[in-house]
Amino acid sequence: MTAQQLKNSILQMAVQGKLVPQDPGDEPASVLLQRIKAEKQELIKAGKIKKDKKSSEIFRGASRNLPYAFCEQIGKDIRDISDEIPFEIPESWEWVRLGSICQLVDGEKIVGIQYNNLDARYMRGKGEAKVLDNGKYVDKGTRLILVDGENSGEVFIAPENGYMGSTFKILWITPSLFVSYILHFIEIHRMKLKNSKKGAAIPHLNKDLFFDLLLPLPPLAEQHRIVAKIEELLPYIERYGKAEEHLTALNTTFPEALKKSILQEAVQGKLVPQNPDDEPASVLLERIRAEKQELNKAGKIKKDKHESLIVTRDKIPYEIIDGKERCIADEVPFELPDGWELIRLNDIGIYRKGPFGSSLTKSMFVPKGTDTVKVYEQKNAIKKDHTLGGYYITRQYYEDKMQSFTVSAGDIIVSCAGTIGGTYVTPDNIELGIINQALMRMTIFAPINIDYFLMYFDYVLKNSARESSKGSAIKNIPPFEIFKQLLLPLPPLAEQKRIIVKIEEIMQ
Repeated sequence: MTAQQLKNSILQMAVQGKLVPQDPGDEPASVLLQRIKAEKQELIKAGKIKKDKKSSEIFRGASRNLPYAFCEQIGKDIRDISDEIPFEIPESWEWVRLGSICQLVDGEKIVGIQYNNLDARYMRGKGEAKVLDNGKYVDKGTRLILVDGENSGEVFIAPENGYMGSTFKILWITPSLFVSYILHFIEIHRMKLKNSKKGAAIPHLNKDLFFDLLLPLPPLAEQHRIVAKIEELLPYIERYGKAEEHLTALNTTFPEALKKSILQEAVQGKLVPQNPDDEPASVLLERIRAEKQELNKAGKIKKDKHESLIVTRDKIPYEIIDGKERCIADEVPFELPDGWELIRLNDIGIYRKGPFGSSLTKSMFVPKGTDTVKVYEQKNAIKKDHTLGGYYITRQYYEDKMQSFTVSAGDIIVSCAGTIGGTYVTPDNIELGIINQALMRMTIFAPINIDYFLMYFDYVLKNSARESSKGSAIKNIPPFEIFKQLLLPLPPLAEQKRIIVKIEEIMQ
């Protein structure tokens, strides 16, 4: 139960006569209604309120020998309203239409005197007041109800003398009642009023619904006792609400925070124990360098003129480039376990984004055919089922200009815009195709566990992308030079596999 639901439940108990005990010594509500009726006649004569042509009186049918549980009389017409009565009320209470005890009226028109414009934004404390020299004047403490806009039906108390906003009416309530009780009743029906607004462009308060609301009216003394009990409970509801907000925040953030913590343990070598019999990552690095040399000779990758070599001495990492050595401990905020090594992403794979600008536009797309090549595209991110949608271009255009963007089996496709970091590993039977500008292709040639790489990518690289992304509506993965220089903590291959098995076990 939310705090609002708890409050609504308490208010509902209040208007059903279940929140405080009845006192047989109270003047019954029927006598109060007669007094209100006489009072209204005097105010109508004085021109302070308008005569209600639909003034109604609700009574129990047995009191007039009628075969209905509840009747309503408007003028000379009497009708059965038993089906409208939502619940039973105590004997000393009465039913009354809200329109019988309140009206919506305008303020007094004044010209030539400056006052603040008391619009909803100002009264919510969300903006400065605009000073007007004419308007509908209201005194401080006047009850104002929104009759136009999304929150029609919300009641405010004027914080100062001023001109009421154009979306307001004065909510007049007969002074014979305890006004706070009526305001609590209106609050119960706020959502009903909000969901039943009239109008399309600018919704308006449904006044027919508002005035027809059935109000359970207790004796005046009981109204005071009810409001006193509600005010006694409000601080508890507020504390409950704060606890609810805290719990909601925990429920929202805890799963992701827990996952982040688990992955943090994994990349620091704290999730599974090290095995001294594992082939160390240094041997794995030698195989990676040998594979790079073969790819260089085959012309599949360019030789790195400024190749990086990372060594560790006394648990401190140093990077050697062009014979110059520098400490890079600030890039690795934790100590690597024995048997682990560091390597730049640039040294384990090939990374390529799809073509930019006018290189590939929808005007180039053609229907699928025998001489077409698929264009894998991103629609707000890689789909939830880890599939890629696409269009087609002619094979001729592909062979002339697009072959460098070819996707192969085993490539990792990455979402680079919108929901950044979503990944898709292409299967062996992937259809020949290229990627569009919202995707990046990663071809990992190093003999490392792909699941371990994806785990690290998800945790570190995606966070880095968010932190260094540019733009507001659409975020982008970091510039290539930054991306390729990110460090990967590399465990022995056997430990990589144990880490993935443990993560899968924990994630269940």
